[in-house]
Amino acid sequence: MTNALFVCSRNRKRSPTAEVVFATWPDVETDSAGLDRGAEIPLSAEQLDWADLIFVMERKHRAKLTQMFRARLNGKRIICLDIPDEYEFMAPELVARLEAAAGRYLR
Repeated sequence: MTNALFVCSRNRKRSPTAEVVFATWPDVETDSAGLDRGAEIPLSAEQLDWADLIFVMERKHRAKLTQMFRARLNGKRIICLDIPDEYEFMAPELVARLEAAAGRYLR
């Protein structure tokens, strides 16, 4: 079983979409969170401890994640998907990009 955590800014479009898409994959457990104030689900230390793989949507998320939680990231694999904030929740184009970018790590 792989615990996959998806992180974006506000946890409203990209990371919740990824959580839903990959939750149906075999041997994958998913969660999502946001790094900004006002995120629907703010990222917690417990989520980071739980995660085997951490997916961020943009490079700025990796930088902010490292700044906020450096001590919790030892030994954690962080993968940047390079998906900009230009999609609506569950947009077919977003789903396709997520499957192409993150899917290879979750097969």
